[in-house]
Amino acid sequence: MNSEFLRIKRLPPYVFEEVNRLKAKARAAGEDIIDFGMGNPDMPTPKHIVDKLVETVANPRTNRYSSSRGIPGLRKAMAAYYDRRFGVKIDPDREVIATLGSKEGFANLAQAMTAPGDTILVPNPSYPIHAFGFILAGASIRHVEASSPEQFLRGMERAVRHAVPPPTAVVVSYPSNPTAQVVGLDFYADVVKFAKAKGLWVLSDLAYAEIYFGDTPPPSMLQVPGAKDVVVEFNSLSKTYAMPGWRMGFAAGNDRLIHALGRIKSYLDYGAFTPIQVAAATALNGPQDCVDEMRAIYRSRRDVLVDGFARAGWDVPPPEASMFAWAPIPEPFRPLGSLEFSKLLLEHAKVAVAPGVGFGEYGDTHVRIALVENEHRIRQAARNVRKFLSSPPIDLSAIQNRTAAQ
Repeated sequence: MNSEFLRIKRLPPYVFEEVNRLKAKARAAGEDIIDFGMGNPDMPTPKHIVDKLVETVANPRTNRYSSSRGIPGLRKAMAAYYDRRFGVKIDPDREVIATLGSKEGFANLAQAMTAPGDTILVPNPSYPIHAFGFILAGASIRHVEASSPEQFLRGMERAVRHAVPPPTAVVVSYPSNPTAQVVGLDFYADVVKFAKAKGLWVLSDLAYAEIYFGDTPPPSMLQVPGAKDVVVEFNSLSKTYAMPGWRMGFAAGNDRLIHALGRIKSYLDYGAFTPIQVAAATALNGPQDCVDEMRAIYRSRRDVLVDGFARAGWDVPPPEASMFAWAPIPEPFRPLGSLEFSKLLLEHAKVAVAPGVGFGEYGDTHVRIALVENEHRIRQAARNVRKFLSSPPIDLSAIQNRTAAQ
């Protein structure tokens, strides 16, 4: 009997697991690790959202099975958010569906829309589910380098010309995890025009729409006229309202794709616990000053990190959005690659980051730093990094000479 299952065999070793294992070992030994590795918000969920959960869970009727598509009040709240924030009209009955976080919705839509052997265009570097949701569904992935939005557009055009069979869908993700890049409506208009011309579905990941640091909020692809003909967009309450463990997200857009996702979900789940859905509607409909406050905290953390790390000798470009900084590996360490550099940083500076290679091969020159530690801890990390960079634990000249010889 074959000991490996087909879909499991298609998954590579989980890069982050090696760093997580070393992190757990260090903590078990009593070491203080400053953890920027996982995008796991550390701020409390706003009180009015928690209060609504507590109030609703006291009603025994809410303990029953819920709706996999989302209760009507929640779907109306999601549609109202799109109208209020983007000026986009969404039909709450046909064009929006609640998901168990955007990750589950993305993976299940991949199952719904993919035939074995389909080709899917995915940015690289990118959040892992963007590729692996489709890999688990039996698709072939065509990675498109996305070091910049312009490069991604050019690469997408080349990929369509040369991919066999022709691709059926493309994934787009801005503000980007991990690179923190942002785009405007002109970029989205180009994507929609291209998708319609080439017969592509577009899956847009908009999970970080509310974490931005400039004056202009990130747009939605659904703002482009006619976008709903080909686009479905994923959003999440996890980061916006500090609700990651609540597992609440949603998809909106093309009614055919929303229906397909609903069909798959109807066989797999009964939706999130009803009190969570009620509390999520309260988050979307209620006061949004809590979102402004969290955004200000992330902005302040970003500024402290960029300034502190620069003083330590590590220039980190300030992100325009998201809760991440996409940091190029300091030049002397670059030949090591992101995984080995991350392991050294953890061992000698007691700072955990996410290796860029975990987001795709084109991310191996960077690491991702999540803004999930308070300012005091960020300053402590900067001091540790300064000591690490000023007294490298390995012979960097030998590594550079070996690389040059190759």
